[in-house]
Amino acid sequence: MAESVKEIHIKDTSVPVVFEEGKYIPIVSMQLVFQNAGHLSNTIDGLADMSAKLFNEGTSKEGSVGFATKLDAHAVDLHAGVGRESFVLELSALKSEFPYAVERLVELLKDPNYTEDALEQIKHQKMGWLTQKQSDFDYIAAASLRETLFKGSALAKPYDGTVESITALKLEDIKTFISSKLGYNNVIAVVGGDITFKESEKYLEAILTLLPKVEKKEVVSLKASDKKEVKLIDEETQQAYIFFGSPFNYAYSEKDQYKAKIAEYLLGGAGFGSRLMEEIRVKRGLTYGVYASLRRTKSVSYLSGYLQTKLSTQDEAKDLIQSVVDEFVAKGITQKELDATKQFLLGSEPLRTETLSQRLGRSYNDYYYERPLNFAKVQLEKIESVTLKEMNDFITSHKELSELSFSIVTKKTDKK
Repeated sequence: MAESVKEIHIKDTSVPVVFEEGKYIPIVSMQLVFQNAGHLSNTIDGLADMSAKLFNEGTSKEGSVGFATKLDAHAVDLHAGVGRESFVLELSALKSEFPYAVERLVELLKDPNYTEDALEQIKHQKMGWLTQKQSDFDYIAAASLRETLFKGSALAKPYDGTVESITALKLEDIKTFISSKLGYNNVIAVVGGDITFKESEKYLEAILTLLPKVEKKEVVSLKASDKKEVKLIDEETQQAYIFFGSPFNYAYSEKDQYKAKIAEYLLGGAGFGSRLMEEIRVKRGLTYGVYASLRRTKSVSYLSGYLQTKLSTQDEAKDLIQSVVDEFVAKGITQKELDATKQFLLGSEPLRTETLSQRLGRSYNDYYYERPLNFAKVQLEKIESVTLKEMNDFITSHKELSELSFSIVTKKTDKK
């Protein structure tokens, strides 16, 4: 685990810093994670993602090529990215080059490439990507499922953007997003590697004092639909792309996350050890693979899964998904399944903390989800001791998992 979560003081705010010092490799990494500044905070479809892409175009003085050349000459990796709930600036370099890396991040924050040329460049790239996605049937089915499960919410919208929204996007929209979402008072810093906390504090002060104070908002909690809808999307396809989801009435803050982890593993997360894979692929050969996960974040908690199958077996596969989930929540699991899951989860745990980035990522999640830093260790101990009755009481209490909705890309009619 990371050494600790510390704090530094920037102006009128205490900024949390997830920190681990490790001198075994002379590399330093830093992430600035801005809260409630991701896809779900879009005021225009695709705005958060396009704002991140503009940061990756370098400074207005150097341009994308000139700035990238400076980074490459010192083996500095500087990248902006965005998720559903957060906006992330990532910086890494050799220890000897890290002061230079910080100088380049400061330069970028002072002089983002707010030029029409940069905007047109990222628009062009995004348009190409969106055009490709028009024939990506997994993408289409996944987006349709979100729209079905979360009607009327930000998650239902095409948060990657549309051709129309990207075409209409203006430089001022990105400027407003960045200035209103990236603040010193809504950031969590994640720092690790061959660096002391005192050094980290100096670098973070140089960076974060450049940022404004922004309005902080809590992440809005969304609930998945329980209406059991089926949406068919007609495309020129040779197979059916089936995406499915349902509510999971379970908060990220619950203390018995290990039970959800075991349930997820056995229902659809274990590959050939899962119920869905066993019934749909192994016994009937309807697909190469079927997967499902229990997503648990601050904004959402729901079941989601997917498979591909032949058009002729689309209905059979869909009905099987429903029956497998129904039986799972009605009867629970067996002792044999529980024992095998315990063995795998306990045995594979060292692989999840091998690298510095894995440990920092886990510690960041613990802090973000308001858990103690030893949360994973405690959960492992509880996995080891959990009984079959405790697991089945948990699984059978979540009947809402059976309220499945489906979004299926298929060929509904023969087209001439």
